[in-house]
Amino acid sequence: SLGTVSIEEMRAKHKNPQCYQFYFHKDRGLNRAMMQSAKESGVNVMMLTVDSITGGNRERDLRTGFSIPFRLTLGGMMQFAMKPMWGINYVTHEKFAMPQLDKFVNMGGGASSIGNYFSNMLDPSMDWDDVAEMVQEWDGQFCLKGIMTAKDARRAVDIGCTGIVLSNHGGRQLDGSRTPFDQLKEIVDEVGDEIDVIMDSGIQRGTHVLKALSLGAKAVGGGRFYLYPLAAAGQAGVERALGLMKAEIERGMKLMGVTSVGQLSRENLRFR
Repeated sequence: SLGTVSIEEMRAKHKNPQCYQFYFHKDRGLNRAMMQSAKESGVNVMMLTVDSITGGNRERDLRTGFSIPFRLTLGGMMQFAMKPMWGINYVTHEKFAMPQLDKFVNMGGGASSIGNYFSNMLDPSMDWDDVAEMVQEWDGQFCLKGIMTAKDARRAVDIGCTGIVLSNHGGRQLDGSRTPFDQLKEIVDEVGDEIDVIMDSGIQRGTHVLKALSLGAKAVGGGRFYLYPLAAAGQAGVERALGLMKAEIERGMKLMGVTSVGQLSRENLRFR
């Protein structure tokens, strides 16, 4: 929903399977219109995020002035003075936009419009009936991101989801929540043979990937893992991070004595 590249452009450039990470709006007509646009563009999987219908208390963002609308603090001004290319790039590069929303929502007010979107348009009252209706309307591969209990994983199966992402949103939402890895085993035991279980949050190294796959996850997701190198060095930074991750995974598998991810199992792990 909040991508800075249109789904049409993504589909034209890349033919690999793609999923659409969706934020649930109060306007049900807007939800249907955005899903229809995604389907017409050839998106394979609809992925509804259920753990961020209200913002977390992100104290670092408040301290640094990272907010919508943007608030420039003394510390921020010092950083801009030390890194003048940041400001130059901001004014000379392509204007920030959210093409998926631009089709349906007036974002002409820039940052203030985006702030209004987060404050007023997302629906904090979303419940299981809303999700079930969305699953039926999409009528295809449907994933819930933000599942953290075996009970909720079972409900996702019952309403027709085909995948779930175990995620605490990188620890940025609910302070003190369990990590997804803590409950990966119990959720795989509950629904792992009925639904694709993916684990997100905290993936920083190749060994993290191997541990998750050994417990039964079908895949892992990474946020900071690619965003930090993207911010530091653009595409080259992301490619470098992926190369390091690939090397760590391969090295770890060699040292474990396995030649394919299909050989990873719980026998590789011991819990205290």
